[in-house]
Amino acid sequence: MLLAALHDSDGTLRFASYYGDHMVLQKAPQKAVLWGYGSEREQVAVYLTSSTVLQKVLSDPVTNGIWQVTLEPVDAGGPYSIYAVAEGSISSLKDVLFGDIWLCGGQSNMLFTVSQIFNSSEELALSSKYPHVRPFMTALNMSKTELIDLIQVEIPWSAPNSSVLAEFSGLCWLFGRYMYEKLNYPIGLVESSWGGTPVEAWSSTRALKQCGLVPSEDMYELEDDIIQQTENNPILAGKCNVSPFTSCWNFSDSANSMLNSTVLWNAMIHPFLNMTIYGAIWYQGEANAEYHKDKYNCSFPTMINDWRMAFHQGSGGQTAPDFPFGFVQLSTYKESATDDGFPDIRWHQTADVGFVPNIRMKNTFMAVAFDLPDKTSPYGTIHPRDKQDVAHRLTLGARAVAYGEKGISFQGPFPKVIVPSKSTVNVTYDQGIFVTPSKDIFEICCSEKNASCESDSLWSPAPIMVWNQITIQLSASACPPSKVAALRYGWSDWPCEFKACPVYDSSKNLPAPPFIANRYAGNQIW
Repeated sequence: MLLAALHDSDGTLRFASYYGDHMVLQKAPQKAVLWGYGSEREQVAVYLTSSTVLQKVLSDPVTNGIWQVTLEPVDAGGPYSIYAVAEGSISSLKDVLFGDIWLCGGQSNMLFTVSQIFNSSEELALSSKYPHVRPFMTALNMSKTELIDLIQVEIPWSAPNSSVLAEFSGLCWLFGRYMYEKLNYPIGLVESSWGGTPVEAWSSTRALKQCGLVPSEDMYELEDDIIQQTENNPILAGKCNVSPFTSCWNFSDSANSMLNSTVLWNAMIHPFLNMTIYGAIWYQGEANAEYHKDKYNCSFPTMINDWRMAFHQGSGGQTAPDFPFGFVQLSTYKESATDDGFPDIRWHQTADVGFVPNIRMKNTFMAVAFDLPDKTSPYGTIHPRDKQDVAHRLTLGARAVAYGEKGISFQGPFPKVIVPSKSTVNVTYDQGIFVTPSKDIFEICCSEKNASCESDSLWSPAPIMVWNQITIQLSASACPPSKVAALRYGWSDWPCEFKACPVYDSSKNLPAPPFIANRYAGNQIW
């Protein structure tokens, strides 16, 4: 690993830790931001060169050891060289490309490496065919204060090869590779993830307060201002990503309590704010299935919006204030689980709407993954190896939402109208459907008092009876006549086997997401 500069500078002219040879900078129409360290009050000249000097930008005088410049927009392409020049000193970046920068964050399913996914040897062998998809990975570190630069770099900017990608996020790489195949210009992938971590660790104090999650002082009983990775503690070393989920995940542990709030935002996200990015993808939520689960419908959308505000401000307005944010809805964990941890989080991931984008989660896209279980994963069932389908579904969402591609299907079917009768319930979807029979994927909740039902209410199976191109008729015989109060779909940890859920779009590519709908809660689809 490369030890990066911390708060202070020794006056040596250099770029910040996450700039380096082989990197990708954000292309036009946005402007790339460059910054680094230098001698106090010196002015730094930054040159963008190809065969000739294409741009020269002067910084303001170095203040508190920091200089910064913003380039004029540069179209996709390269390679370029960039030089920072001050009194008698020069620092350079070689083989720099301009394209789109995607930040990849979350917990262990984002950390899950290319070497661990299905068909990993074939994927690694392909790496040299994608020289314009460039990975970068920060090391696992935490801090109780917001840092301006990374503590350590795990993987510096690199042209992809099998040894680099073996330790890089499989989902992040596949998403970048698939997007490159569509866009045909450079993609920069910045991985910042840590296994077993809740959303609170990746959120600023400002965001947590909006959800009534105020960090307590005892959370910061850290010996040093900066806590670095330690091999002696599997939690602090981030090794929970390859262990059975519960062996590391115990939020009563004093060591793990340090991961509860802000410490990864401080050390692994905040340093990137000055960098211009295009968007972010995210795979997290497992750790919140029992930790502040009922707050996730606030904490997750709020984290997204807070990141957007912070990246926009930190880049001087270059990163879009509503940059596209894609995420993976939780896959599966325990086949026989009866608790509602995972289904509740899946619902909360959409701010309790069921699909995205929506009014609370604008400019977002989601890959449904609960139909992609991996019963024999050597890394535990919570870590399914099929990241290809997940990446493909994310790519569809990115093409539609992040890049505005018209006519692309990226969402599975969602109910448009639910019509109960005395002994049946008709569910009409917003698009064509492909249906296979099921006795228990749909469930109904009965109420004599016309009251709403919750996930922990008494639910009974509602078997699929008949269907046509857009409507499914369910049996409501488990309820007294006309007493169906709520309907839900796929509301279990492991609702179906691999690509075998009962409802997909008409091409059988995109699964219908889980939902819960209350008849007496002002739900518009009833």
